Amino acid sequence: MGAQLRVYKRRIQAVTATKKITKAMEMIAASRIVKAQRKVAASQPYATELTRAVTAVATGSDANHPLTTEVENPTRAAVLLVTSDRGLAGGYSSNAIKAAERLRERLASEGKEVDTYIVGRKGVAYYGFRERKVAESWTGFTDNPAYSDAKRIAAPLIEAIQKDAAEGGVDELHIVFTEFVSMMTQNAVDARMLPLSLDEVAEESTRKGEILPLFDFEPSAEDVLDALLPRYVESRIYNALLQAAASEHAARRRAMKSATDNAGDLIKSLSRLANAARQAEITQEISEIVGGASALADATAGSDK
Repeated sequence: MGAQLRVYKRRIQAVTATKKITKAMEMIAASRIVKAQRKVAASQPYATELTRAVTAVATGSDANHPLTTEVENPTRAAVLLVTSDRGLAGGYSSNAIKAAERLRERLASEGKEVDTYIVGRKGVAYYGFRERKVAESWTGFTDNPAYSDAKRIAAPLIEAIQKDAAEGGVDELHIVFTEFVSMMTQNAVDARMLPLSLDEVAEESTRKGEILPLFDFEPSAEDVLDALLPRYVESRIYNALLQAAASEHAARRRAMKSATDNAGDLIKSLSRLANAARQAEITQEISEIVGGASALADATAGSDK
């Protein structure tokens, strides 16, 4: 019985140590969420205004540009998948990967060849394990991305969209990331970055009661779009990275809180089992003492006779 009690005590110590770790990770993730939310809020106005500027330029001109002009029969598309570098975040990365797989199947059903670009070690490991081709990947910054990271990611994507599909370029550029809605809700979404859908932007502006400004172009609208193209792609990617980082911290906080609560419940259960084992051990010792005393008394009585 003593051996069973020692097993319970060792398990309680191990679970208690795990609970301390998960509690610390929960608190760290909670502190980082606030900073990530502030970065998302700070980047949103720039991305919104830049999109409005691109839309205004494209609407006021008839320039044929990869930023706004759709190819008649697109044959190739690039998909940028944003996952995490670290685990212990519940279904955060797996949900983004599933969304990318659905997008890939949809593009393939439309007859488009897909080039995959990946951010985060989890996505790289997923594609590497399945021996799938990855055009390019980036790791090491998903929990705290900087604008320089977005520029590094955007460079090969811009180069691909500016080439013809026959020369190894792409006709469309999509991004899959986890949108931060609230502390409890994060949704894996896919969006087409290029070509920009002018109708959708115009409908959104009309719904908000906004009026797109009119511009005079010098030297030309195409030159303006050339200058805006990298800024637009970089801002969209940066905003997606920030939202993904906030979502990752929120998912990790929720997962670590669940792990901490489960560890607490397990400690309570093991403590009850340990108490029952200790009580059984004490009862057995008392029974042995009483039995030994009774046997000694009987032996003494027999010798007196």
